[in-house]
Amino acid sequence: MEERKLCENIILADADYIDKVAFDLTVNFERMIGRRIPKADMPRWADCVALDGGIRQGENNIQVILIHNKETTRIENFAPSDIVKELDGKAFKDNLGEFLFSAIPVEDMVDKEHLFCDSLMNVCSQPEVKRVMVIPNADEYYDGVRHALKNVDDDKRITVFAMQPMAGGNFRQEILGYSLMSALGIRSEELEGRN
Repeated sequence: MEERKLCENIILADADYIDKVAFDLTVNFERMIGRRIPKADMPRWADCVALDGGIRQGENNIQVILIHNKETTRIENFAPSDIVKELDGKAFKDNLGEFLFSAIPVEDMVDKEHLFCDSLMNVCSQPEVKRVMVIPNADEYYDGVRHALKNVDDDKRITVFAMQPMAGGNFRQEILGYSLMSALGIRSEELEGRN
């Protein structure tokens, strides 16, 4: 089997987790701001994660790898949402560069934590990869991600996204909620003065 070269920039995300967080944010913010919130715009979300991960405008290549449960066929709270028909193998291009999506289901022989952490270590070990943005299910296997990243070369820029600051490691941290709020169309001025 021919090995495919990875992009210089990788977004590795737990698709089921980002879908759950998008749902939770939608329910909470609809009640708070008093309006219906549309599904999260997947390209907008990928853009925000890339920016938070240090990518700047230009001709960048960004590979978005979505790891999902085998039975998951849709990322319900995003648009586009169909994993096979609308995301896997598809791409879009904007001012940050070209984003190429691929989806990897969790098969019966491995659990999601091991697949995610093994994929993360594999991505980080590739010399062509310079920047990795990691969105794990921080509630379930954050320690596994920390362990997977402990020996990553200092020349790689690793950013881990979670819903709150987590115990540190050999990486930068960003708050996942900001990119999702932007993708959901929630504006900061809608939140001002609300407690």
